[in-house]
Amino acid sequence: MQSGSDDHLKQLTQQLAALMTENNHSLATAESCTGGWLAKCCTDLPGSSAWFDRGFVTYSNEAKHTDLHVPNNILATFGAVSENTAIAMAEGALINSPASLSVAITGVAGPDGGTASKPVGAVCFAFTAKNKQTTSLTQHFEGNREMVRRQALVTALQGIIKNARDAVNSMG
Repeated sequence: MQSGSDDHLKQLTQQLAALMTENNHSLATAESCTGGWLAKCCTDLPGSSAWFDRGFVTYSNEAKHTDLHVPNNILATFGAVSENTAIAMAEGALINSPASLSVAITGVAGPDGGTASKPVGAVCFAFTAKNKQTTSLTQHFEGNREMVRRQALVTALQGIIKNARDAVNSMG
């Protein structure tokens, strides 16, 4: 997988912007390990206010619970880095905003914090849209903290683009 140069991130974000604008979608992001970088990619584009609604940066478990209403039992049972938590984050972002699509990213960017079951580079994603089933996936990225985070951004942007296309196709 490409590490996600600034140009590549910008191209993906421009592709997303065109798709969101054409189809009158709006986006909310729920980020943990990327610390708002996805929201920054979106808002770096002029005109993003037409389709980017808001970004939640919920780094701590408390923030995930308070801001996105991730149930404490999900955090206690599965941990912050889990597809269960990513799903709850994405759904919480959608419920707590007027956006039509949302994405969540939670992972272990490193260099510390990894475990045998959740090593550094493990990142969970979830994608959802109004009246649509939430999808999730886990990726394992190689490299240092910045490389893991960049790869997470690429995966998130590609997933949002796919989710936005699916939402349009299911309405057509």
